[in-house]
Amino acid sequence: MQEKTVVITGSTGGIGKEIARGLAMRGASVVLVGLDPVEGRQAMTELRRDAGHDRIEALVADVTTLDGLAKLASQIAERTDQLDVLVNNVGVNPPARQLTADGVEKTFAAHVLAPFTLTHLLLPQLRQAGSARIVNVTGGIPGGPIERDNLQAEKRFMGWTFSQYNHTKTMTMAMTHRLATELSGTGVCVNVVYPGHGYTPMNRSTSIKAFPKLYRPIAPLVLKVIAPLFLADLARSARPSVYLASSPEVEGITGAYFDSSCRHRPWPASVLDPRNRNAVWDLCTSLSPQSVGGKA
Repeated sequence: MQEKTVVITGSTGGIGKEIARGLAMRGASVVLVGLDPVEGRQAMTELRRDAGHDRIEALVADVTTLDGLAKLASQIAERTDQLDVLVNNVGVNPPARQLTADGVEKTFAAHVLAPFTLTHLLLPQLRQAGSARIVNVTGGIPGGPIERDNLQAEKRFMGWTFSQYNHTKTMTMAMTHRLATELSGTGVCVNVVYPGHGYTPMNRSTSIKAFPKLYRPIAPLVLKVIAPLFLADLARSARPSVYLASSPEVEGITGAYFDSSCRHRPWPASVLDPRNRNAVWDLCTSLSPQSVGGKA
């Protein structure tokens, strides 16, 4: 990863910081992106020390808003004309439906619209790399149905087994599948990775109400006992993203889904349905036309 430049959203803590650590220790220049400037400075200092070089910096951005994404893309463009790797890792898990400043449902904005928009905004830098990689991180329990009439949780945010968090993580996959087709022949590869479960700062602060109703009785046991004991090694959760971002074994591979063991897995049936992919894609293009013009 020497002479490679990497941007990672949601990387001032949790799995994102461990992805940054893994790539920085392989010699990459890393741009951390987070919401809290204090956490950003602390993460930058820590990773510079661990990696043994100072080619790590931190930017502050709210990637759930179009204005935040535009400002972030502008800052990155000021720093480099070539971007080798973009890791869209940021995650949110509110307990109820919330809207961003743009009027977009927040989990959809973070997990689907943000990677879609940031990718398009940074395409000039990604294309300049000649062989760039985009890694979109899914999570939770993805792979369920995609409700085309409920993409922004207009009808329901939570149910007995349904959660908008998992719903949007499946939509991340659908958007990525379509994006890989749109970027075919550009030299930019885009794939999805599942990190497995980790005891992250986001999980530690997750409200019981953010769980589907069926799982709420056991949620305290998971959050307070099981997760701290068995899911605290976030470097393990970061490993598949580091692999997709850096390994020569996946050079040229695009439009693929990899699991937490770095194995190529089939796409879920809901992702393979072109009606679902098109619905998600069309919503993204309608929500950020000023950024992407509806085309890759």
